[in-house]
Amino acid sequence: MAGTLFMDTHLPLRLWFEAIWQVTSQKYGASGLGLQRVLELGSYRTAWTLLHKLRRAMVRPGRDRLKGLVEVDEIYVGGVRENAEKFDNKELVLVAAEEEAPAKIGRIRLLRIEDRTGPTLRKAVSNLIAPGSHVRTDDWQGYARIDELGLIHQPVHYTALGSKNILPSVNRVASLLKRWLLGTHQGSTAQTHLDYYLDEFTFRFNRRTSRSRGLLFYRLLSQAVKMEPRPAKMLKGGRNNPHHK
Repeated sequence: MAGTLFMDTHLPLRLWFEAIWQVTSQKYGASGLGLQRVLELGSYRTAWTLLHKLRRAMVRPGRDRLKGLVEVDEIYVGGVRENAEKFDNKELVLVAAEEEAPAKIGRIRLLRIEDRTGPTLRKAVSNLIAPGSHVRTDDWQGYARIDELGLIHQPVHYTALGSKNILPSVNRVASLLKRWLLGTHQGSTAQTHLDYYLDEFTFRFNRRTSRSRGLLFYRLLSQAVKMEPRPAKMLKGGRNNPHHK
């Protein structure tokens, strides 16, 4: 347990294993209240801490970037839309989705970004997509120079296709993400912890075709063992926490 996600835990490992099984065996995951009820935990805070520690283990450091043909777009998550130009309490998320075959989505990546400017989008795309890949975007000017990253840019213009869905893969992922946040978590995800909910959704989506829940259990457990400790003080406040890494 030393040097892993389980370091200094006051909970028995059996309880941790039961929590991992609950998280990986359910198609849409588990909420804090649901985990508290199923594991008969005396405190919601304990269930919340368990889930957030496990979410930290859902992204493997140094994971491969997407490749091939990749669709990219930005979406707003959370909050209440006020009008066409202003979004109240919404977060901007970049969605990247591989196209394995027509109408078939491969792996995805989700990344919260600060804005839609060219430098921000180029940095995000560079982190998510391997050089040599074909990248399909809309005609937003922020993507104008991504070919400088060694990518083959394929912008699609709205004027040419009218109201047709020009980026079907990322739009499908965006719809599923928002439905998952509203369904499993009742839309109550804190903005400061959104990154980790995005990690969980990515973990689940990229393994959606797995026929064995046991393999998902093993994958999450093995990544937790390889992960550095995450004491509770690093969880509170999410991205705004001074201990956040």
